[in-house]
Amino acid sequence: MLRSTFAVVERRAEHAVTFFYAHLFWNNPAMRELFPEDMQPQRDRLFAALTHVVTHLESPGLPRYLGQLGRDHRKFLADPALYAAVGTSLLAAFAHAAGPAWNQEAEKAWAEAYGYVADLMMAGAEEAAGAGEPAWWDADVVRHERRRADLAVLTLRPRQPFPFLPGQYVSVSSPRVPRVWRTYSLADAPRPDGTVELHVSRIPGGVMSTALVAGTGPGETLRLSAPGGNLTACTEPGGLRTYICAGTGWAPVRALLSEAAEAEPELTGRLFMVARAKEYLYGREEAERLQKRLSSLSVTYITSAPGHRKDQATERLVQALRACVHWPAHDVYLTGPPGFLTEVAEVLEELGTDPYRIHHDTLQPVGRFTARPGTAAERLLGPPPPLWHNPGARAPRER
Repeated sequence: MLRSTFAVVERRAEHAVTFFYAHLFWNNPAMRELFPEDMQPQRDRLFAALTHVVTHLESPGLPRYLGQLGRDHRKFLADPALYAAVGTSLLAAFAHAAGPAWNQEAEKAWAEAYGYVADLMMAGAEEAAGAGEPAWWDADVVRHERRRADLAVLTLRPRQPFPFLPGQYVSVSSPRVPRVWRTYSLADAPRPDGTVELHVSRIPGGVMSTALVAGTGPGETLRLSAPGGNLTACTEPGGLRTYICAGTGWAPVRALLSEAAEAEPELTGRLFMVARAKEYLYGREEAERLQKRLSSLSVTYITSAPGHRKDQATERLVQALRACVHWPAHDVYLTGPPGFLTEVAEVLEELGTDPYRIHHDTLQPVGRFTARPGTAAERLLGPPPPLWHNPGARAPRER
């Protein structure tokens, strides 16, 4: 029942989500202040989370996912009243969008399902609060380095101890862009001085990335969410591993390699660094320093040839991967844009890599809605692209 009604609602996703927020804010005007001025990314994230829940109903990892989601929502000051209001508005929106597919059975199923989701999220939030974890960490900017016009490396010093694992990411908020949170990977293993490093690439039209790259300076304060993500080291000592990163995907790979250089300097592995052009290969000096500490790590730099299209770099990477051997014996740590992750993961599976040994995080998208076909005929003639889920992504594995 959940899946069948969601399939109907998904065909009118933009309409359903617009109705949901209109209903929520009309009936709870004070809650509007908890949300950012631009609601489009928030709408996409809502449907991404709903899609994940519906497609992983039988997954043993779903309770853990919801607990982490509740822990993360503490930064939005979510309380029981907000969860109750959201549930009421969600059912109203689904009833409105589902039309004749909505009946008493569907309403009962979704009411029970939302109660289950909300209980697990609030339990996750309570557990984090009980452990003394703050809703967010205030962090002072101690250095802001421009690597390119569109890329900055920020060094932050959280005012409280900030525990995390190499390879994880955090959500970042800035007073320059109130109530907006964007996700960035941490670029190093924990440091003795407690500082953390973020690599931020400015996205055209991206309010947060523009603020962090072009506006933020030393002395300012940012907020950090609790760390999250599953791209953490899970290879047994002595095990073979391959690291593949594109763009600022270098940040979590650098963190993993920094950890390995301390714990297992004799590891045997391969590193492929990919950039659309030579001038975008910003982490090369850091990779060379790490290679000196990891004597059995081979490093390959891949870019598009001068004057060629930018996606040639991915084609060159695929050629290099096909020239390598022993893929079934390797754990692969893969980072980069979503399309890059999907394409490269497919190639790795073709080469014999165990799908469950290909490790990557798939973050929720923040792109704009596009028009969605509303009838079966329209969907048959022009199937829409999946905006809210990545068909190549898998549920995070328990580690």
